[in-house]
Amino acid sequence: MSDHVYKLIELTGSSPKGIEAAIENAVARAAKSVRNMRWFEVTGTRGHIENGKVAHYQVTLKVGFTLED
Repeated sequence: MSDHVYKLIELTGSSPKGIEAAIENAVARAAKSVRNMRWFEVTGTRGHIENGKVAHYQVTLKVGFTLED
């Protein structure tokens, strides 16, 4: 395994379907413009309540990607 240097970005994904879908939405969108993503860490979760029910989930995550030579 070679030595790696990572850069971090912070993303917030959202979804009415759940936390996993919010994470997947954030990663999928970032993948359109960020190369070499390797890992993520969830740093926060929150949601939106309407009429006494959970209506929307938001998940903030750090995403690490390797820098190119």
